[in-house]
Amino acid sequence: MDAENIQRRYTAGERYFPAANLIRAKLIRAYLPGINLWGADLSGANLARAKLWGADLSRANLANANLTRANLCGVKLNEANLRGAKLHLTKLYGADLTGAYYDDSTRFSQGFDPVSRKMHKFE
Repeated sequence: MDAENIQRRYTAGERYFPAANLIRAKLIRAYLPGINLWGADLSGANLARAKLWGADLSRANLANANLTRANLCGVKLNEANLRGAKLHLTKLYGADLTGAYYDDSTRFSQGFDPVSRKMHKFE
Protein backbone atom coordinates (compact mmCIF):
# COMPACT_ATOMS: atom_id res chain seq x y z
CA MET A 1 0.00 0.00 0.00
CA ASP A 2 1.34 3.45 -0.84
CA ALA A 3 0.49 7.00 0.19
CA GLU A 4 -1.61 7.72 -2.90
CA ASN A 5 -3.66 4.56 -2.38
CA ILE A 6 -4.33 5.44 1.28
CA GLN A 7 -5.38 8.99 0.38
CA ARG A 8 -7.64 7.82 -2.45
CA ARG A 9 -9.35 5.21 -0.26
CA TYR A 10 -9.66 7.70 2.62
CA THR A 11 -11.32 10.22 0.29
CA ALA A 12 -13.75 7.48 -0.76
CA GLY A 13 -14.76 7.08 2.90
CA GLU A 14 -12.55 4.24 4.12
CA ARG A 15 -10.90 4.86 7.51
CA TYR A 16 -9.65 1.45 8.66
CA PHE A 17 -6.12 0.49 7.55
CA PRO A 18 -4.71 -1.72 10.35
CA ALA A 19 -1.14 -2.96 9.91
CA ALA A 20 -0.72 -1.03 6.65
CA ASN A 21 2.78 -1.04 5.19
CA LEU A 22 3.66 2.61 4.66
CA ILE A 23 7.42 2.50 5.09
CA ARG A 24 8.95 5.80 3.91
CA ALA A 25 5.53 7.00 2.69
CA LYS A 26 5.33 10.66 1.70
CA LEU A 27 2.25 12.01 3.43
CA ILE A 28 3.33 15.64 3.74
CA ARG A 29 0.31 17.85 4.52
CA ALA A 30 -1.98 14.80 4.27
CA TYR A 31 -5.52 15.41 5.54
CA LEU A 32 -6.47 12.15 7.30
CA PRO A 33 -8.33 12.97 10.55
CA GLY A 34 -9.82 9.96 12.30
CA ILE A 35 -7.88 7.41 10.23
CA ASN A 36 -7.17 4.06 11.89
CA LEU A 37 -3.56 2.97 11.31
CA TRP A 38 -3.35 0.64 14.31
CA GLY A 39 -0.11 -1.36 14.07
CA ALA A 40 0.88 0.24 10.74
CA ASP A 41 4.52 0.46 9.70
CA LEU A 42 5.23 4.13 9.07
CA SER A 43 8.95 3.90 9.73
CA GLY A 44 10.81 6.64 7.91
CA ALA A 45 7.52 8.17 6.70
CA ASN A 46 7.25 11.90 6.15
CA LEU A 47 4.09 13.16 7.86
CA ALA A 48 5.23 16.77 8.24
CA ARG A 49 2.25 19.10 8.62
CA ALA A 50 -0.19 16.17 8.31
CA LYS A 51 -3.60 16.60 9.91
CA LEU A 52 -4.35 13.39 11.79
CA TRP A 53 -6.40 14.57 14.77
CA GLY A 54 -8.45 11.80 16.34
CA ALA A 55 -6.50 9.06 14.53
CA ASP A 56 -5.56 5.69 15.99
CA LEU A 57 -1.83 5.06 15.66
CA SER A 58 -1.64 2.64 18.56
CA ARG A 59 1.25 0.19 18.21
CA ALA A 60 2.29 1.88 14.96
CA ASN A 61 5.96 1.88 14.02
CA LEU A 62 6.89 5.54 13.57
CA ALA A 63 10.63 5.03 13.98
CA ASN A 64 12.54 7.80 12.23
CA ALA A 65 9.28 9.33 10.97
CA ASN A 66 9.05 13.07 10.40
CA LEU A 67 6.04 14.43 12.29
CA THR A 68 7.23 18.04 12.34
CA ARG A 69 4.30 20.45 12.70
CA ALA A 70 1.79 17.60 12.36
CA ASN A 71 -1.56 17.88 14.13
CA LEU A 72 -1.85 14.83 16.38
CA CYS A 73 -4.41 16.27 18.79
CA GLY A 74 -6.42 13.50 20.40
CA VAL A 75 -4.45 10.80 18.58
CA LYS A 76 -4.00 7.38 20.17
CA LEU A 77 -0.29 6.58 20.17
CA ASN A 78 -0.41 3.83 22.82
CA GLU A 79 2.67 1.63 22.60
CA ALA A 80 3.76 3.30 19.34
CA ASN A 81 7.43 3.20 18.38
CA LEU A 82 8.66 6.81 18.23
CA ARG A 83 12.37 6.03 18.36
CA GLY A 84 14.23 8.56 16.24
CA ALA A 85 11.00 10.38 15.29
CA LYS A 86 10.98 14.14 14.75
CA LEU A 87 8.20 15.77 16.75
CA HIS A 88 9.24 19.44 16.48
CA LEU A 89 6.25 21.77 16.94
CA THR A 90 3.90 18.78 16.71
CA LYS A 91 0.46 19.37 18.23
CA LEU A 92 -0.08 16.65 20.82
CA TYR A 93 -2.92 18.12 22.90
CA GLY A 94 -5.05 15.29 24.25
CA ALA A 95 -2.91 12.65 22.54
CA ASP A 96 -2.55 9.36 24.44
CA LEU A 97 1.14 8.45 24.49
CA THR A 98 0.87 5.82 27.22
CA GLY A 99 3.51 3.16 26.68
CA ALA A 100 4.92 4.78 23.53
CA TYR A 101 8.64 4.19 23.06
CA TYR A 102 11.25 6.89 22.47
CA ASP A 103 15.03 7.07 22.64
CA ASP A 104 17.80 9.65 22.77
CA SER A 105 17.41 10.34 19.05
CA THR A 106 13.69 11.18 19.32
CA ARG A 107 13.26 14.95 18.91
CA PHE A 108 10.44 16.58 20.87
CA SER A 109 9.42 20.22 21.03
CA GLN A 110 11.19 22.24 23.70
CA GLY A 111 9.66 21.65 27.12
CA PHE A 112 7.89 18.40 26.20
CA ASP A 113 8.22 15.82 29.00
CA PRO A 114 7.78 12.23 27.77
CA VAL A 115 7.88 10.83 31.32
CA SER A 116 4.83 12.85 32.37
CA ARG A 117 3.01 11.42 29.32
CA LYS A 118 3.78 7.87 30.54
CA MET A 119 6.13 7.10 27.66
CA HIS A 120 8.92 4.51 27.92
CA LYS A 121 12.53 5.25 27.09
CA PHE A 122 14.13 2.55 24.95
CA GLU A 123 17.75 2.06 25.94
